[in-house]
Amino acid sequence: MEHDPAGQSRCGQPAGEPAGCFLALYGAALRMGRFDWDLDTGLMTMDATAHEVFDVRPEEYDNRPETLAFRVPTVEGHRLDQTVSHALKDGSDTYGAYFRIRCRTGKLRWTHTQGCIQRDGTGRPRRIVGIVRDATRELGDSPAALRERADEETERRRTTSLVQGTTAALAHARTVRDVIDVLRDTHGLAHLGASNLVMGLVEAGRIRLVAEGPAGSFVPGTRLTGVDEEYPMSEVVRTLAPRYIETADDFAESYPRLWPHIDELGITAAAYLPLIAQARPIGALGLLYQDKTGFTEDERNVLVALGSSIAQSLQRAMFYEQEKDLAQGLQQAMLPRTIPGVPGAEVAVRYRSAALGRDIGGDWYDVIPLPGGSPSGGGRVGAVIGDVQGHDTHAAAVMGQLRIVLRAYAAEGHTPATVMARASGFLHELDTERFATCLYAEADLSTGVVQFVRAGHLDPLVLRADGTCRRVPVEGGLPLGLSAEFGRLDYPVTTLELEPGQTLLLCTDGLVEEPGADLDDGMRALTELAAVGPRDLERLADRLCGIVDGRGGDDDAALLLMRRRPLDTPRSGGRLRQHVAPSDPEALAEARHMIRAAVRAWGAGERADEIELVADEMITNALMHTDGSAVVTARVLAGADRRLRVDVEDSSSALPRRRDAGESGVSGRGLLLVDRLADVWGVEARGSGKCVWCEFVVPGEEARS
Repeated sequence: MEHDPAGQSRCGQPAGEPAGCFLALYGAALRMGRFDWDLDTGLMTMDATAHEVFDVRPEEYDNRPETLAFRVPTVEGHRLDQTVSHALKDGSDTYGAYFRIRCRTGKLRWTHTQGCIQRDGTGRPRRIVGIVRDATRELGDSPAALRERADEETERRRTTSLVQGTTAALAHARTVRDVIDVLRDTHGLAHLGASNLVMGLVEAGRIRLVAEGPAGSFVPGTRLTGVDEEYPMSEVVRTLAPRYIETADDFAESYPRLWPHIDELGITAAAYLPLIAQARPIGALGLLYQDKTGFTEDERNVLVALGSSIAQSLQRAMFYEQEKDLAQGLQQAMLPRTIPGVPGAEVAVRYRSAALGRDIGGDWYDVIPLPGGSPSGGGRVGAVIGDVQGHDTHAAAVMGQLRIVLRAYAAEGHTPATVMARASGFLHELDTERFATCLYAEADLSTGVVQFVRAGHLDPLVLRADGTCRRVPVEGGLPLGLSAEFGRLDYPVTTLELEPGQTLLLCTDGLVEEPGADLDDGMRALTELAAVGPRDLERLADRLCGIVDGRGGDDDAALLLMRRRPLDTPRSGGRLRQHVAPSDPEALAEARHMIRAAVRAWGAGERADEIELVADEMITNALMHTDGSAVVTARVLAGADRRLRVDVEDSSSALPRRRDAGESGVSGRGLLLVDRLADVWGVEARGSGKCVWCEFVVPGEEARS
């Protein structure tokens, strides 16, 4: 501390007795306490009377001034801080201020403080010693003080309500548009008396105005301005400090380019606030007032507090939108970019993200062209719908891998049950604890035969040409990953015939599931909605996903619609072709299953079992008596009599011969069954191999109808 020759400190007190004579005038006459504030350490000691003035117990105070904040209302604290800061900065030796504290009872009490600032030789403040005293008798009972206290309390409650209400509304804002709507609400910032507001966002060194209220508050030519231009928004973004324009003259002098337009609005004052988040400006807010001049300290404090709250909400909304865009982009990248054209079918797909939340889901769809089928009647295609457990980027990554392996297994020609079993094994081997539900449908559009395999997923729906819709019960297995873990990889196959004009509907549970509602109720509601939906497939997909009426869900959803087109050739032109490897029992079982489904779908009637038995014998003979694989083809022949023909090709040129199996023989009856059950059969040479064929006369279309 600097001393003068007389041994006095710069604040006029005897050196070494900072609080002695200064406080001796008071003592017992007033309820007055002493404090000593070391500005270097930030610690402030108080005597017992000062503790009583602040209504704190010694154990509640740790010698840090900020600990007293719970006793000093926010507005009072800001005013007291500004008084002390001003005295420290302008070279003052003393300061004094009246303020109120909130006692334990909740009652406000007037208090007075006076401090002496001690500085070093450079003028730097190093210490404050002073007093705090109860000023209730001095101010508390005067009529003016009572009126002022009542008015301030009313204003404080209104301001507190405004801050709390606006902050609460901003807490629910998820997007930038939500933040703007809160600010433009007549129950929001307009209660501060502002007649107009404008808000801009900082983008690449420029400020883009994004909100105004009421309409017409934007000044022409300022929707996109540079940060370095002479506008109030640019200034607060550059300086990171609020700009209070207290009079019309101040506005006209400071911003001559802007003023002519502002004058037309009748503006007399304005407050421009930087919106700062994480120490960087993200935007600016302008509040413009009519019939107002100047801003009190309380008003400035409220505006700064609101600006901070708005900035935090705005940044949260911007992060939310960025993350949601990223999540949706990642999700879309994992889904097929285009759906291939499918001969004989019309396909529509949709992916709908959740109405709320930014999480990415594991829902997916896929359409896989398969080899075989009839070029004129339609191709073979695999349709997949599935959902990986979880809502995060890991779920999306697993979904992408699972979609690829399902496509690969299907394109290799494996049976639907094999495709599903291998996909489950793949997921189980991944370094993940996720499982997935899935429904795989393999359709031969020339015959209409559709084979379903379900792994813990929803049943499909079929929308008929007459507008009726029904749920198709499909026997299912465990979800992918779980079935491999528990060794239950035998997925049953369900078959149906999809008539021309009928539509197959596959979806994930996000389309039908709602919190607190039964899943079956959701499926019934979807069935009813599909039945009354538009006939156009794209419009129907939009309606089912809620795109038309704005409906959303709390979960992501995927939808796949596949409608079988009317055939260009008569119904009797159905054709089915299947490759059977010699060491693949699953392929043999699948071929049997497909023939059974096809002949029933083609209307073989009572002869269906005979055709299935004969085809099985022909395939088995080809695999047992040759070294290669077999190719089985089933088709309907048009003519005077409607006939169903089965061809089995192999790579051996040796002709089959019929032999007697004997009474105890277990083989040798294959060709005998063919000869007895088929109406006609034969053998044809095919290159280096041969083809064994047979034909059955089956009921015609008229007889079946």
